[in-house]
Amino acid sequence: MTDLSYLIAELHASTVKKRRNAALLLGKSGNLQVVRPLTEAIGDPHPAVRSEIVQALGKLGDFSAVSALTASLKDTDLNVRLAAISAIGKIRDREAVEPLIHCLSDKEVIIRIGAAEALGRLGDRRAVGPLSHLNHDPFSEVREAAKKALERLQKRHH
Repeated sequence: MTDLSYLIAELHASTVKKRRNAALLLGKSGNLQVVRPLTEAIGDPHPAVRSEIVQALGKLGDFSAVSALTASLKDTDLNVRLAAISAIGKIRDREAVEPLIHCLSDKEVIIRIGAAEALGRLGDRRAVGPLSHLNHDPFSEVREAAKKALERLQKRHH
């Protein structure tokens, strides 16, 4: 862990570049002991750093990060929300189903698409009704993502 303690300290460096780089390298480390310092730094003031931290947590794939990641689904920054959806999709924790369902009504098309895809991967039946509502979404890409997610859910439960 000693080699990583420098990077953990860098999560609180004065420059955005250093903080982002630290998060990136910690995510690549594969060491689950860095999950906690990453989740503690997830409230970084800069969205690029928050996004990098969320991506790192997704790479590490540890269930203990899920509550921090679901909180990031409400981030003001679009890229952070997208990264959180992706990370949750990789970890596949059903604790995230309800927060992802809320993302199906996000104002951003790409968030609705990502949430539908992640819900398809999670395979939880609670998503069936909310995904069905997307049949009326004004964007065909969202309708298509919801349709594919529903098909995945049907296959899994037959």
